[in-house]
Formats: sequence, structure tokens, C-alpha cells
Amino acid sequence: MFMRIMAILCAYPGSSTRSRTMPPDTTRRDQRLDALRGILASGNVRGQGELVDLLRGRGFTVTQSSVSRDLRALAVAKVRGAYRLPTDAAPDRLARLGEVLRDSVRGTVGAGANLLVVHTVVGMATRVGSLLDRSGWTEILGTVAGDDTLFVAVGSLRDRKRVGARLEQLGAAREMEHA
Repeated sequence: MFMRIMAILCAYPGSSTRSRTMPPDTTRRDQRLDALRGILASGNVRGQGELVDLLRGRGFTVTQSSVSRDLRALAVAKVRGAYRLPTDAAPDRLARLGEVLRDSVRGTVGAGANLLVVHTVVGMATRVGSLLDRSGWTEILGTVAGDDTLFVAVGSLRDRKRVGARLEQLGAAREMEHA
């Protein structure tokens, strides 16, 4: 009888005899992100280990990797050795983007019709990508950032050239030739 039930269960897509995991507790995550924002707004935190200790002191169960993911989710940047929240409340978003681009971008390279590669100073690719994702530029479909390299996906060669020209106008380094 047991084998017959197992055979029936396995015959239906999506059915499983294994237990399913519960969805993540997003309320607790939101509380942790709020606590992290408060910690970063009120102090000069210089390391993820320090953040782990401060969050644990507030009753959160965290690891260095979960703090790292949270920092990325909040688009936190490390500026002059300390973690800083993005300044989205600044009235002139374009000026802020220009400032970050001038300070961070070393150059860009076209990589096919739909990809612009942006080279940044070490540690700033995520910040630049986050700002570009939130820039509202309709040509940008999305970004993928490493430590010092950012891929900007666009819809066409024309869009890639337009984004490259905008970055240059805002103060980013000129497009580099392929080596």
C-alpha cells in the first residue's frame, strides 16, 4: 500500500514526499535592515565584524555573510574606511551620480551591442551600479557588479552609445579602446 501511495504522489508534478522549507521571515529581515540603517546613521562603523557584534547586541542572529548581503541590499558604500548609507534624500540625484562617477569610474568599454563594461576603483562597482539602476535611464535594463567592474545591460547598440555618452557628460572617464 505504501509503495502505491508513493507512486501516486511522485506521478504529480510539484508533489514531493520531502518536507518543504518555510519562506523566509521577511518581517524579521526588515527589522534587521532598519536596525542596520540606524547603526550606520549614528556611527562610524569600519568593519563587518563590528556590525555583526552590534546587531547581535540588539538581539539579531547574524553572520558576516548575512551582514554582507544586507549591506549590498541597502547599497551601502565604504567611504574613507567607514560604511555609509546612500544619500537618496539629496535633492540633486544627477549631481550626486556625477560626483560618484568622477570619483569612481576609470573608464568604459563597449562589449557588443548590448553591454557596456564600466571599470571603477576597487570597491565602487556595486555603488555605481546601484546608482545607475535607480537613475531612471530607460536605456539601462540592469547591472551586474563585481568589486571593480560593472556590466551594464542595454537594449541596443544605440542605447549603449547613449549611456556611454551620458556617463562621460557626468564626468566618468572616456570610453577605452579594447586592448
